[in-house]
Amino acid sequence: MFSGASNFVSSTDTTFFFIVSVSVFFLVVITFCMVYFVIRYNKKRHPKAKNIHGNIPLEITWTLIPTLLVMVMFWMGWENYIKMDNPPSDAMNIDVIAQMWRWSFKYPNGVTADTLYVPVNKPVKVLLNSRDVNHSFFVPAFRLKKDVIPNRHNYAWFLADKVGTYDLFCAEYCGLNHSHMLNKVVVLPQDSFNTWLNQQAKKEATGSK
Repeated sequence: MFSGASNFVSSTDTTFFFIVSVSVFFLVVITFCMVYFVIRYNKKRHPKAKNIHGNIPLEITWTLIPTLLVMVMFWMGWENYIKMDNPPSDAMNIDVIAQMWRWSFKYPNGVTADTLYVPVNKPVKVLLNSRDVNHSFFVPAFRLKKDVIPNRHNYAWFLADKVGTYDLFCAEYCGLNHSHMLNKVVVLPQDSFNTWLNQQAKKEATGSK
């Protein structure tokens, strides 16, 4: 239904638009009914009010329908949460270090980088650590956001399904230059990623830049 840059775009957007659609629908219905009843049953037309002692079918209806809708919303959110919380066993691990006010990334072969490079269509698990204060790893195009907290190991995972360059932000106010804590996620074809990783490893081994 929705296209995006990662495996979570479709499910996240579907849940979001379902909740927004339901909310807008009831906003319109309730507002219309409120205006209608104010006009239809104003004091001039009905100077004497009548007591209503209850309507069991109506009370059951307006209790049951919201309950079912809330349960559907909960189920959609829970299903997505479980997927986001369980990375595949073959995911590539990348250490992400947050500090005021920059990101750095370390790959399994020891290569470090200031920009997050990942291969397309490959599960990636980011291991999130902070060296100072609370940060938040946020890639809007991937519908991915996770807190990065000092002295606590956190993680997230994603599968980027489109080659390209995507914004990476810190979404938790972390001090004076918080707004400067910007970076990029660069998604490469597998062969290009392997070439980049090998080149970086050689540069670090020889001490060249």
